[in-house]
Amino acid sequence: MSSPADGPAGGRQYHLRCAPGEVGGYVLLPGDPGRVERIAQRLEAARPVAANREFVTWTGALEGMPVSVASTGIGGPSAAIAVEELCTLGAHTLVRVGTCGGMQAGQRLGDLVVAQAAVRDEGTTAQYVPLAWPAVADLVVVDALRAAAGAAAVRWHAGVVQSKDSFYGELEPQRMPVAAELQARWAAWVQAGVLASEMECAAVFTVAAVRGARAGAVLSIVNVSPLDHALPEPDALPLETLLDVAVDAVRRLVRGDAATGTRS
Repeated sequence: MSSPADGPAGGRQYHLRCAPGEVGGYVLLPGDPGRVERIAQRLEAARPVAANREFVTWTGALEGMPVSVASTGIGGPSAAIAVEELCTLGAHTLVRVGTCGGMQAGQRLGDLVVAQAAVRDEGTTAQYVPLAWPAVADLVVVDALRAAAGAAAVRWHAGVVQSKDSFYGELEPQRMPVAAELQARWAAWVQAGVLASEMECAAVFTVAAVRGARAGAVLSIVNVSPLDHALPEPDALPLETLLDVAVDAVRRLVRGDAATGTRS
C-alpha cells in the first residue's frame, strides 16, 4: 500500500520507488533493466537505489556530480512514466541509451546513431502535444553525443529516427491486418532518410521538453535489415562502445555545465 508521501506530488515516486536526493540531475536511460548495472559500473561509487517493475535505478557520480542510470522498459508509455518521475525528482538532463534497427543502405551491425529528432509514429506523445509538434532532442545534448561518438573508434550517424509502438509490426508487417499501411509508411520513412527504428525516443524527447528538461539519445544498430528475423542473441548485442559513448557524453555535459554554471 502506498504511503501518504508516495506519488507524483510526494516524496518517493510511485513507479520508480525513488525518493528526493536519490537521483542525480543527469540520468542515463537504458530500456533494459539488465543493462543498468553495466552502465553504472562506468560511474564513480555507483550503488543501487530502487527496483520496481521494469524500473531499476542506480546512482553514482561523474566529475563529482551525481549521475543516475534508470531503466525505462520497452516503449513510450513506460518511458514517459520514467521521465515524468525523474523530472519530479529533479532530473534535468536525460540520455536514452538503446538499440535500434537500421533503415538505410550501408549501415552495419554496431554502428551508432545519435538521434537528433524522432518521428512520432507512436501513441504516447499525442496525449502531451498535438502531432504537428516535432520531437526534437536538445542541441547541447546532441552536440555532446556527437563529440563522444566522434572520439570513439566506431562508425556513427546522426539524424532522425522513427519511434513506434509495435516491435513485430516492424519485423513481420506482412502478417498484420494493416500490412499495406505499415509497409507504405516504412517505405516513406526510408525514402525520407530516417536512419533507424526504435521505441522510446519520441516519448523521452517530448516529455522532457514538456517538463523543461533536456534530452538526447544514442543507439546501437543491432539489426541492419529491419525486416529480417535474424536478430543477434541478447548476449551478443554490440553494446560496450554504446555504453562508453553515452557515459562519455554525460561526462562532457557535466564538464560543460560546470564551466558555464548552467546546471547543478
